[in-house]
Amino acid sequence: MNYQWYPGHMTKAKRMMQENLKLIDLIIELVDARIPFSSRNPDIDELGKNKSRIVLLNKSDLADPEQNKRWIRFFQEQGAYVLEINSKSGAGIKGIQGMVQEACKEKLERDRKKGIVNRPVRAMVVGIPNVGKSTFINSFAGKACTKTGNKPGVTKGKQWIRLNKNLELLDTPGILWPKFEDRQAGMHLAFIGSMNDEVIILEELACDLLACLKMLYPQAVSRRYDVEWRNFPSEMLEEIAKARGCVLKGESLDLKKAASILLEDFRSGRLGRITLEYPMD
Repeated sequence: MNYQWYPGHMTKAKRMMQENLKLIDLIIELVDARIPFSSRNPDIDELGKNKSRIVLLNKSDLADPEQNKRWIRFFQEQGAYVLEINSKSGAGIKGIQGMVQEACKEKLERDRKKGIVNRPVRAMVVGIPNVGKSTFINSFAGKACTKTGNKPGVTKGKQWIRLNKNLELLDTPGILWPKFEDRQAGMHLAFIGSMNDEVIILEELACDLLACLKMLYPQAVSRRYDVEWRNFPSEMLEEIAKARGCVLKGESLDLKKAASILLEDFRSGRLGRITLEYPMD
């Protein structure tokens, strides 16, 4: 299956980001800890190359803890400040304020020398659809100051949010890039729900996920559904359908329902803590 999705509002969002970069001091980028490489937009690297950067490994509670540590080292070596967070529970959120001050200390020192005091750091929050930006901002601010949702594209326009006297956030819509460099990046994004499931063949997506899990975390699937691995992902999906009683009228297997169960179990963490991409050492 060819994984491509680029709604028109994302072109507008990218243009808006370009226009607002001159207003900000810092980029706070959320990535999904399960796929840190695929969930980074290369456009943001180019757009923000002269800005300080904080990378937040969101949904880190769903990712392999050992791989979280490796990704932290990787991004630190790229010159970014990095932190594991869980926007829903608030884990790691308290450490961000201090990290913002550290990342912008040179800017703050320049302001001090110019006699500029009490001007808040302005940070742009960026990330691809469904990575958890709005949930993060609400958690960071301690109140529901942006709309949240579990579907891509909930944030439609920019929003300035004053957190305190030291920090203002600019929320932006989640954007993907026009064409994925490789099929695997698009596939991984579909796994975590950054594309609308309505434009994807779920059975094929589930089979692709099973192929990945067989290589990386085979016990996660066999343990969850109490099934033995088969030679082909399609056969494994049939076994999951049988194990979960996904049957249509006439006793044929409901593979679409089985695919939905598998994808939801992966996305919610019921399969265990799984990371699908490892950093290059």
